[in-house]
Amino acid sequence: MPRSVVTGLDEAMPPLSVRGRLDRARAVFRNGEWPEGRPDALLVTEVANIRWLSGFTGSSGVLLVTEDRALLTTDGRYRTQAAEQLADAGVGDEVEICIGGVTAQREALAEVAGAASIVGLEASHVQWSAVQPWEAAFEPRRLVATQGIVEGLRTVKDAGEVARMERAADIADAALGSVLHLLTDAGAGRGEPLTESRFAAELDHAMRLAGAEESAFETIVASGENSAKPHARPGRRILRPGDPVVVDFGATFEGYRSDMTRTFCLGGEPAGDLAAVFAVVLASQAAGVASVGPGVVAGDVDTVCRDVIAAAGWAERFEHGTGHGVGLDIHEAPSVGSGSTAILEPGTVVTVEPGVYLPAVGGVRIEDTLVVTEAGSRPLTRFSKEVAV
Repeated sequence: MPRSVVTGLDEAMPPLSVRGRLDRARAVFRNGEWPEGRPDALLVTEVANIRWLSGFTGSSGVLLVTEDRALLTTDGRYRTQAAEQLADAGVGDEVEICIGGVTAQREALAEVAGAASIVGLEASHVQWSAVQPWEAAFEPRRLVATQGIVEGLRTVKDAGEVARMERAADIADAALGSVLHLLTDAGAGRGEPLTESRFAAELDHAMRLAGAEESAFETIVASGENSAKPHARPGRRILRPGDPVVVDFGATFEGYRSDMTRTFCLGGEPAGDLAAVFAVVLASQAAGVASVGPGVVAGDVDTVCRDVIAAAGWAERFEHGTGHGVGLDIHEAPSVGSGSTAILEPGTVVTVEPGVYLPAVGGVRIEDTLVVTEAGSRPLTRFSKEVAV
C-alpha cells in the first residue's frame, strides 16, 4: 500500500524577504528592449506580482514602481495589514502606502509617477475596459504594454520560496496518506460507497488540518472512465473495485503551492490495457524527471516524456503538455511543453506530469514537482508511486 514520505513539517524555514526585488524589476524595464519606448515606471496590477515585489497579500491593490520610488495603493480594509506585511517583508522603508478610494489611489499613483514619461502596464492582467481609465489617470504620460517583467523574475525561486513549496508538498503528502484508507476500503468493497466528490472533500479537509491555507487548485479525483478526462471534476460517481483513480491535488503554504498527481488502481494491480498504460506512464515520468537539470531546454523534457509514450503506440493519447512552473500561482513560467525554449536554471520549480488517456477505458497521469539544482533536480513531492490500493 502506498505511504507518504513526510519530513520537516515542524522544521523552521528560511525567512521570506522581498528586499532587493524592486531593484531587480527596475533593472528589467531599464535595460530591456522596448520598441514602443522604454518605460520610466511600471504599474503592477496582478496580485501575485504585487505580493512577490512587496509582501502585500490583499486582494485589492496596485503597485507603482518608478526609478526611485514605489507606492502601494489599496483601500481601508487593508490599512493595518499593508503596513504590517511590508514591514515583515523587509520593504517598509522602500514602499510608500496610500489608503483610499479609487480616485484617491489613482491621484496618488499619478503624483508618484512624477517626471516619468512612459508607464508600463501589465498587458496580460489589465482588461481592455480598464486601459482608458488608466490612460486618463496618467495623462499626459504614455502607457505601453509590457509582458512578463515580474513573472520572468519569479521563475527562479530563492531558498525561502523553495522551503515554503516543500512545506506545501509535505502537507499534501501527509494528507493523502491520512485518507488513503478510504480508497483501500472502496477497492475492497468495504464501508459506505465512496464518491469522487467525497474523496476530494476528505483530501482537501486533511490538507487544511495538516497546515495548508487552502488547496492549491480545485482537486481532481477522476475514477473509472472519468479518469480518461485529463481535467475531470469530481462528481457523484462511486469508486468501485478495479477502477483507476486519478488524484491531482496540491496544498498552499504561505502563498506557495505544490502540485502532485498519483493514479491508483482500486483492489489490486491493473489488468489488460490499463496495466500497460500504468507501466508506460511510469516509465515516461521517470525519464522526464531524470532529464530535468540546469541548462536543459524545457521543451526537451517534454520530448523525452513524449517519446516513451509514442514508442508504446499512444502518442495521440498524451494530449497535454508535460508540465509547468509552480510558485505563487499553480501555473506560471516556464512552460514544459512542446516547443518551449525556456532554459531551466537552479531554483526553477517545474512539474513533470505525462499521461495517457483511453476513452471508455481509463487514464493514468503521474506528476511530481521538482526544483532544479546545480547538479540536477530534487523532488518536492515524494508520495509513493505504488499503484494498487
